[in-house]
Amino acid sequence: MRSGLNDPAKIKSFKLSIPFVGDVEWEPNPVQRNAAWALYVELVTRVSLQDLDMDQGVLREALSSLYSLFQTTRQILREAGPDVGAAHDTVGGIAIAVLNQGVRSFLTKWHPRLLAHEAGRASSKPPQEWEREWSEEPRARGELRALTEKLQAYAATLAKMAGVRS
Repeated sequence: MRSGLNDPAKIKSFKLSIPFVGDVEWEPNPVQRNAAWALYVELVTRVSLQDLDMDQGVLREALSSLYSLFQTTRQILREAGPDVGAAHDTVGGIAIAVLNQGVRSFLTKWHPRLLAHEAGRASSKPPQEWEREWSEEPRARGELRALTEKLQAYAATLAKMAGVRS
């Protein structure tokens, strides 16, 4: 059983600080809480939200995971309907801003660069090894790490919006 202080259904509004969005005064309602929960689950279960150490993983997997957030978010927002909103202080508006101002700018920069590098890989060379030879790989991973930190903060915000206790 939830206490009144932790139950979003009993809270009128609260202030959130969200990466790529800023400060928002948010009023919980069941539709938005459910959409926040669905977005939270999708986000925290992706490889793109995990730290990608320099000696682990492949950037392509992280970029593909980030890209798939667009389709998933669209689906969640469509299914939630117009009550999820598109304004600055709604789950829909926040999700759209995070994608367009955060994830899209990263992908627009790094996806074509990585594709160009991948095009030169000999079939006998493992993708992870070829990626490590890319001169921009450390910079791309550094920017991915910065984005991941912001997405982790966004996920924590979605958890608050959904009423999830950590």
